[in-house]
Amino acid sequence: MIDRRALMAGTLSGLAVASMTSPALADATMDWPAPAASLPLWPHDAPGALGKVPTERLTERSKSAAYKDRAYDQIGHPRLDIFPAATPNGAGVLIIPGGGYQRVVIDREGYEMAAWFNARGITAFVLFYRLPAEGWADAANVPLADAQRAMRLIRLHASALHVDPERLMAMGFSAGGHLCADLATRFDTKVYAPVDSADVLAARPTLAAPIYPVVSMAAPVAHQGSRTNLLGLNPTPEQEAAHSPDRNVRTDSPPCFLVHAEDDPVVPVANTLLLHTALKGAKVPVELHLFERGGHGFAMRNAVGLPAFIWPELFLSWAGTHIKL
Repeated sequence: MIDRRALMAGTLSGLAVASMTSPALADATMDWPAPAASLPLWPHDAPGALGKVPTERLTERSKSAAYKDRAYDQIGHPRLDIFPAATPNGAGVLIIPGGGYQRVVIDREGYEMAAWFNARGITAFVLFYRLPAEGWADAANVPLADAQRAMRLIRLHASALHVDPERLMAMGFSAGGHLCADLATRFDTKVYAPVDSADVLAARPTLAAPIYPVVSMAAPVAHQGSRTNLLGLNPTPEQEAAHSPDRNVRTDSPPCFLVHAEDDPVVPVANTLLLHTALKGAKVPVELHLFERGGHGFAMRNAVGLPAFIWPELFLSWAGTHIKL
C-alpha cells in the first residue's frame, strides 16, 4: 500500500508499468500487469462498520489455466488499484467491476480493462468497493460512498497521478454499472461525513459508461440478486426509487455511453433502455449500442468473435468527441 504523503510528494510519477505482451483486445492467455500501487480510500477504518471489519477473501473462479477470473468479497478496506499509463495523455478512468453486489470481479471487468486503457495512454484506477450486505450502516449507500470518495481522491492527487481532473471518466460493469450510473446521477448526494480535504472536491465523473448495467431496483426489470444485496428482501417503493439511477437522472449528469447485449439472460436489456430514455428526457448526451448476441458479463474476453467485441473502441471514439484523448 502507498500512503497519501507518498502521493502528495509525487512519487507515483516515477512508477513503471509492467510491459504487456500485446495491447490487443481479449487475449485471454495474457498475464495482465499487476497494479503499480494501491491507495486506501479512507484514512483510517472505513466508516459505518457495525461490528468487526470484514477480512478480505479471494476466490479464483476460472476453470482454465489460461486466464484468471478472481473475485473478492468481505472487503473491509476499500481501495483503488492504480495502473499508470506508460505514456499518459492526461485522461483517467475509474473502473468499477461487477459481481451482483456480492463480490468484486477484478480480472475481466477490472485489470484487463485497465491494461487496455493503459495501452492507449489512459491511467486506470480499479475500485475495490465495500459490499452492502457485509455489515455496514446505511448499507445501500456504502458502494456509492466508496465511489464518490474514489473520484475525490483521484482529483486530490491528480498532479502526482498525471491525470487531468477535468478528463476523469467512470466505467462500470453489471452491478458495477449500477454503481457507475448511481455515481453519474447522485454524485453530490451526501452519503458520508467528510473526513479530510479530499471531500470538498467534486465526485462527478466527466463521462460515464455503464456497461450491461443493473439499473432498475423494481420488479420485473430488476436483477434480483443485486436488488436483494443492495436493499434487502423487502425494500419499499421509496427505496427502490432512490436507488434506481433511471429515476434520478438530472440535467447535469455527465454524458453517458451505454452497451448491452439483447440476449443477456442475467440483467434484462430493459435496464439500459430505461436509463437511455431517462437520459434523453433530461437532455443529457448519450450514446447507446445494443448487440444481438453477447450474453452477460462479456467484457472483452467473452466478446471474441462477436460484433460486441468492438465496443471498447466505440467507447474510445465516442469519449474523444467529449474530451481530449
